[in-house]
Amino acid sequence: MLDAHDTSAGDAGDLQSDPVLYERRGPVAYVTLNRPRYRNAQNSAMTYALDAAFYRAAEDSEVKVVVLAGAGEHFSAGHDIGTPGRDAHLPFERRAGLWWDHSDKTGAESRFARESEVYLGMCRRWRELPKPVVASVQGACVAGGLMLAWICDLIVASEDAFFADPVVRMGIPGVEYFAHPWVMPPRIAKEFLFTGDRMSARRAYEVGMVNEVVERGALAGRTHELALRIAGMPRLGLALTKRAVNQAEDLQGLHTGIDSAFGLHHLAHAHNAETAADPLGGMDIASMKKAGA
Repeated sequence: MLDAHDTSAGDAGDLQSDPVLYERRGPVAYVTLNRPRYRNAQNSAMTYALDAAFYRAAEDSEVKVVVLAGAGEHFSAGHDIGTPGRDAHLPFERRAGLWWDHSDKTGAESRFARESEVYLGMCRRWRELPKPVVASVQGACVAGGLMLAWICDLIVASEDAFFADPVVRMGIPGVEYFAHPWVMPPRIAKEFLFTGDRMSARRAYEVGMVNEVVERGALAGRTHELALRIAGMPRLGLALTKRAVNQAEDLQGLHTGIDSAFGLHHLAHAHNAETAADPLGGMDIASMKKAGA
């Protein structure tokens, strides 16, 4: 896991910048995570801005394909567990479900309500966006970053990209959107989780998690080329095809599997809260980095 406080890359004005950028280039909408100073760590402000950007792309009849990218050196180092912009305690207008506001609750009631909304609920809605979404991944795609890449229909990665889910070090069985056994073979998923090791872009391609690996300098161009090629297909045909494949994944157990894992995820948080320093098992950015995550 990368140190979210490292300011060697990115804009020193991240806290004042829009956390997500939106741009349309012909039939392609570019949605870009924009906290490069913090390796695009996802706070709630970013999550809700991302939701608004996906809605904008869905509603624009000129948009045929969406590209999800990250500004700076890294796609996303995961959920924000320690930057100055961390806002997990704040209320936001709820959009992804009917769970109550978490900010005036405590314990498991607060954490389950918040994560049902900003993590699991948001990811499930974004996966159902009726337009193809292509992830353009460079550098770190860690923990919560995996969730964003995995809700996309295709993933193009640069050769320096790497993927990891090190949260087992916290005593937690993987990130909230637990798609691991569907995006890679189950034994590879177990290795990925048991070790917490980084998976290279080449290895991710070999196990079928990534569609294509390109040189870093070619990533943006190749992603745009692929998006334009897809945009040449009929809009409804793309939407129905996406729905058909997603339904097939759900029939293979993706939806119910994620529900089951989400319950285990919160059992782990509750156990940590009772036996360790906090629901993260006492782990923070510094300790995760020291452990080699």
